[in-house]
Amino acid sequence: MIDFKNTQIAFESKTNVDLQRAKILFECMQRSWLVKIGKFAAEFASAIHFPIAWALKPTIYRQFVGGENLEECALVAEKLAKSGVYSIFDNSVEGGGTEKAIQANFDEAIRSIKFTQERENVAYAVFKPTALAPADLLEKASSGEELTENEKAVYQRFQERFENLCKYAHELNIRILVDAESYCYQNEIDRMTEKMMRRYNKKHAIVFTTLQMYRHDRMKYLEFLLDDAVKNDYIVGMKFVRGAYMEKERARAKKLGYLDPICPTKEATDENYDNGLRFTIEHIDRFEVFNGTHNEKSNFLLADLLQQHNIEQSDKRIFFAQLYGMSDNLSYNLSKAGYNVAKYVPYAPVKDVLPYLIRRAEENTSIAGQTSRELDLIRTEVKRRKLEIRS
Repeated sequence: MIDFKNTQIAFESKTNVDLQRAKILFECMQRSWLVKIGKFAAEFASAIHFPIAWALKPTIYRQFVGGENLEECALVAEKLAKSGVYSIFDNSVEGGGTEKAIQANFDEAIRSIKFTQERENVAYAVFKPTALAPADLLEKASSGEELTENEKAVYQRFQERFENLCKYAHELNIRILVDAESYCYQNEIDRMTEKMMRRYNKKHAIVFTTLQMYRHDRMKYLEFLLDDAVKNDYIVGMKFVRGAYMEKERARAKKLGYLDPICPTKEATDENYDNGLRFTIEHIDRFEVFNGTHNEKSNFLLADLLQQHNIEQSDKRIFFAQLYGMSDNLSYNLSKAGYNVAKYVPYAPVKDVLPYLIRRAEENTSIAGQTSRELDLIRTEVKRRKLEIRS
């Protein structure tokens, strides 16, 4: 039985100074008014090009980001590996509007695949499709609208870059995660990812699609993928997440008058997510599973499903994953119990990773109990260490 409340294992890699720093940070994030002020100040400073790295780097940046580049992340990966936890390096520079920015994102993705291949403690490479094309073009293509001749040329370059990343990952035998995007882009991303899985996932999963299970249509799509995998004889790489754009999706659906794609309640999302885990494990001969969640019940469920189906805890077809800087009680206790675990380690210069940091702060404030759980665990470990010294 895994004990996710075992703080000794959860924080064994953290010094007392690390714990105190994290404690102060999560105490600040518990105050929504302070997060709002911080968001405004950070965005304003960024807009006027005021240097803010000095304030963010020792605090929220250090908690949630691995470094400014892959080389700095490698040091984080070495530390995580000492506790049996793998890493996934995620370039968190957002946006792909200009051709120059898109090419830079593509070049960095190629570099990260090679970097991953050179390190045994890095489990997957990853890329964000919206970093490879203008957002409005992806939206237009996903909706089935006719593209202009110029747009067709830009879109052709997007397809080539997408395919080249998957091809390079296949050549180096590196698993690559294709991040999920907003509903308005996802149809085209699904189509491209299906094409790549059919081509490169013959022996085992190289290309992984991502399903945001807060969408009520994703179980139906999961069933389609199984049928397609059987028909075309390939292995589906399946990354599960709950979802990242709920408020934006609801607002867009209301504005444009189409059916809200999001499950009506959190309970419905949880059920959808867990049903996805059950489905893939029941058909594990056609799936490899990446369980990307901070939800304790879903992690327990997957561990239980492996036992029910006589699947080894160390089976490389199944990975558990959490974000760097969060839910160490899940990551380290799962790893200690013999499961495959990875941390998503974002990297980028402070100015480029600012939107990601703001989301992490807002997420920890808005998700019911998330910050409280982190704080309770940290406080418990601080107290345990003090008692250990006294004894």
